[in-house]
Amino acid sequence: MGNSVDVKGGVFALGNFDGVHRGHVLVAEAAVARARELGVAAHALTFEPHPRAFFQPGLPPFRLTPQASKERLLKARGLGDVVTLRFDADLAQLSAQDFAEKILAEKLRAKHIVAGHDFAFGRGREGTMAKLAEWLTPYGIGITEIASLGDSTPYSSTRIRDLLRAGDVQGAAEMLGRDWSIAGTVIKGEQRGRTIGVPTANIALGDYLRPQFGVYAIRAGRVGETLSYKGVANIGVRPTVGGVSENLEGHLFDFNEDIYGQEWEFALTRFLRPERKFTGLDKLKAQIAKDIEAAKQTFAV
Repeated sequence: MGNSVDVKGGVFALGNFDGVHRGHVLVAEAAVARARELGVAAHALTFEPHPRAFFQPGLPPFRLTPQASKERLLKARGLGDVVTLRFDADLAQLSAQDFAEKILAEKLRAKHIVAGHDFAFGRGREGTMAKLAEWLTPYGIGITEIASLGDSTPYSSTRIRDLLRAGDVQGAAEMLGRDWSIAGTVIKGEQRGRTIGVPTANIALGDYLRPQFGVYAIRAGRVGETLSYKGVANIGVRPTVGGVSENLEGHLFDFNEDIYGQEWEFALTRFLRPERKFTGLDKLKAQIAKDIEAAKQTFAV
């Protein structure tokens, strides 16, 4: 078992929680409420790496919220410790009943478990919420199953990924309950933006899902703080200058601080246009000026 191994007792919100979307928030809030009723602490129990990455290691990056972002979002919903089980061959082969009894009941000594109605676990995903209740009731452990409350489409990390790949960041935000964001360490790029009067902050995309490559209006700020700065960002490879690495390259309006090495978060608020290759830096600079104006217009509405 990974971090927070000393956490025992209390209510556990159980799931992969990639995205920490509105369905996941319902699970977290129910866990906090139940813990308050029982007079115990509420925690999250999740898995890293994501089981999908373990079973299909050749997949392109697909994470909506890598581990650090996931933990931060879960704690913001009132959960205490985030207990992370390392998803490896041993855990993958563990039967659903052994997971329920040996980990949830005996190792963690859970008082109550909260999870979504469609949560499946154990070898071959054989465990269901109904079976979880059957196995844990003899231990005196209660179960709360949260139904999916999406209007026409249930809240779904898969659906959010599809929306982001299509550039529909507003549709994704509806399901997430917030703008989707990318967080990371600001790295030094080629500093070409400074030469054309548009300094940028760059972060590598890492394990994050690749949304549609292109230009976005953004809000940004240091990780853990309010995203109070507005700007525009290109996500992609920067084909005009022969780029190959996949980065987020953000320009913040009325901002001129040195933030290299700092942890920043960039939230995508509106898709402006697809990434394009221009025939020269002059044409790129002219388009960037249009992008900046377009982004400012989205914030003026």
